[in-house]
This record gives sequence, C-alpha cells and structure tokens, in this order.
Amino acid sequence: MSRHEKSPSPAADAWRDPRGEPRWVRALLIGLALAFLAFFLLAPLLVVFAKAFENGLATYAAAIREPYARAAVRLTLTVAALVVPANLAFGLAAAWAIARFEFRGKNLLVTLIDLPFAVSPVIAGMLFVLLFGAQGLFGPWLTEHGFKVLFALPGMVLATAFVTAPLVARQLIPLMRAQGSDEEEAALTLGASGWQTFLRVSLPKIRWGVLYGIVLSNARAMGEFGAVSVVSGHIRGRTNTLPLHVEILYNEYQFSAAFAVASLLTLLAIVTLLAQAVLDRLAGRGATGDGAVR
Repeated sequence: MSRHEKSPSPAADAWRDPRGEPRWVRALLIGLALAFLAFFLLAPLLVVFAKAFENGLATYAAAIREPYARAAVRLTLTVAALVVPANLAFGLAAAWAIARFEFRGKNLLVTLIDLPFAVSPVIAGMLFVLLFGAQGLFGPWLTEHGFKVLFALPGMVLATAFVTAPLVARQLIPLMRAQGSDEEEAALTLGASGWQTFLRVSLPKIRWGVLYGIVLSNARAMGEFGAVSVVSGHIRGRTNTLPLHVEILYNEYQFSAAFAVASLLTLLAIVTLLAQAVLDRLAGRGATGDGAVR
C-alpha cells in the first residue's frame, strides 16, 4: 500500500461486517425479527399465563385437579405414548429404505410421506370417518364384530399418527442421505450382520436426528386438535384430550379454567423448544468431536 493511500478507519471497519453489509443493516434485521417474535410468540404466551393465574393460585390448582382435566391429561399422554413409537418405527424404516436403496416408486414414497403436511387435519379426521364410521367402508364389519374405532382411543391414535407420521422420517431422510453408506458397507464387509450394522454403526450416526424427531412428534401428538376433534366425539372424561378440553371450557365461558389447562400445553411448547435447543447444542458438540477424532 502506498503511503499516500489512506487505510480504512477502525470506526468504519467496526460498522461493516465481512460480507460488505453495514452493521446497521444487520442490526435492523435482527431487531425486526426480535420484534416479530415478541409480538406474535412471546406476548401470547405471557397472556396465557396471566389469564391462567388471574383469579389466584387456588383457582388455577382447582382447574388442573378437576377430574375431567386429569382424564384429559391421561388420555393425551396415552395417545402420545402410542403414536411416538409408531412414528419412530415408521420413520426409521422409511428413511433407511429411501436413503440406502434404489427401487421403482421411490419418488412416489417420498411424496406420500409428505402427504399429511398437505392435507388439513380436519380432512384427515374426515377420512377416518369415511373409513371407520357407521356408514363407512369398514364400519359395518367393525360394528358386527364389536370393534369400536371412532369416538374411542383407536380412532384418536390413528388420526394423530396420520398427522404426525412425517416428522421423524423427514428428520432422518436428509441426514442419512448426507452421511452416505460407506461405514455400513465396511461393517458388512467385515462380517457384521444387518442388525449389528444398524445398531452399532447406523443408529449412533443418526441418534440426534432420531431424538429431534421424537421431540417434535411428541409435541405435535399432544397438541393435535383438528383431526382428533373429528374422530373423538368430545365425550368428557373419555375422549377429550387437553386441546379439546380447553375448547369445551372456553365455549362454556370458564375462561380461568380454560387458560389454566392451556398453560399446560404452553409449558409443553416451552419444554419442546428447550429440548430442541439442547439437542442442537449436543449435536454440534458431537459433530465437532467426530471431526476432531477423524
């Protein structure tokens, strides 16, 4: 550099990032994003808890301990406990088949996995009514043999499983495609069986994706409203999950109780966000550790 040329001033460097944009542009964008999140996410969450405790802790506790509320909690946990393992099994199988094999109809399978994202949850519930209702395709046979699907736990599990089916698979498919199959092929060459290869090689590589998919699937299963509302029948104490119980309380003008129960779902959302953040951090550390070892 010639002595007659002026070097950029330190003040100018401080307000310009390496990509060439001024710092004020970055600050403006970050501020807009934070303002949007505060208005559309943080403010509603604060309102839920403020309304839940508006009439005091005793009223809040009474709404949570009420028999119908406890039944809704139990049913919500039961549905999630049945749906999440099913989604995990389906997601692992689908991701393994799509990422590791070439076969006719592979693109169609990928499209079908995404189908629940495109179909409204209410329409999904109606599909099960058409299949298992009294006048549905399988309804007469089920009634004749004493099986009850609609307005009972099986229908709610099926509807929730349909809506949440893509969540685990969609976490694992791009992950397994990016990782490739070199290590699995090496394990098979060394004499490992298919199950040994999966348990000792494949599963450890995708463990963070599996956990992330489980967290998302569990949160969506507990918070599902549309599909479950159609197939549940809204029977108090029997087929009402937490979202349905909140709706009933609100429609009956029991606002304090409705917001108290809604706060449970809000806490679930917060726990889900924290779990995602923890998994992201652990996954980042795992990737760094793997890179250091290699």
